[in-house]
Amino acid sequence: MLFSVAMLAQTSADDFKARYERQIRMAGADGVGVETILDKWAEMFPDDTRMLEGRYKYYFAKSAESGVVTRDSRRYLGKDPVFSLKDSTGKDVFYFEDNVFIDSLFARSQSSIDRAISLEPEELAFRIDKITALMLYEKESPDMATAELLKLISFHKDSRPEWTYYGTAVDEDTFKQTIQEYCYSLFKTGSAGSYEAFRAVSEAMLKLYPKDTAIMNNLGSYWLVARQNNKQALKWYNKVLKINPKDYNAAKNCVILARKDKNTRLEKKYLPALIGATENEAERESYRVRLNNL
Repeated sequence: MLFSVAMLAQTSADDFKARYERQIRMAGADGVGVETILDKWAEMFPDDTRMLEGRYKYYFAKSAESGVVTRDSRRYLGKDPVFSLKDSTGKDVFYFEDNVFIDSLFARSQSSIDRAISLEPEELAFRIDKITALMLYEKESPDMATAELLKLISFHKDSRPEWTYYGTAVDEDTFKQTIQEYCYSLFKTGSAGSYEAFRAVSEAMLKLYPKDTAIMNNLGSYWLVARQNNKQALKWYNKVLKINPKDYNAAKNCVILARKDKNTRLEKKYLPALIGATENEAERESYRVRLNNL
């Protein structure tokens, strides 16, 4: 026993990390033996953020249970159903694979990653861990995930942190791209709550980057798809095209909304911009033909 204690005392944090990584490769993030390694690691190095992230991953994986949910719509969280059946009235019922979470274990995962963030607030990987978990947990009503995204944007604005990703310095574009990927996920989810989260996060980012055309396109898509307000959508797409006349997304969506409104004059106005923005020659030629026919 004394020999074991002496050996443990000589174990470094890097040794624990190596043991942990070997174990999760063999058994998974919540597999057999992982918790024992994490407990010993925590006992000797309680503020090692790598250990704290390991605990986050362990409890998050433990908290998730695979299941099936039913919906009356053909899409759920941006996914297609696994299968569908008809109920007693003949109405289609759609079945989707999904995870449900054990709240107590999920809370422990969040507590661990919160501690890691408090110790290394400029480590972007930990922020991503937290927000991703919240989005998976909240699904169609991402209130906590949205609050965390807005807090992250505010921290970036006020502190101008020197972001790292697992210890490697990353530039501001990495931060912007990270937020934009979350915007994409929110938009793809397609619920009323996720659309409003998409709008709120995009508006917060636009205050930081008022000339960023990707963010402007976000708001155009919000009005086009979520609110079905083509007039407001067109205002945003026009702002984009004023900055970059060859922005493919803005030009394409202007043509789409013109066709949706059966507005030939408007379609003729934006088809030249779409032709100029399109890189695929076959696609570009189809737009030329369309314009000539109009």
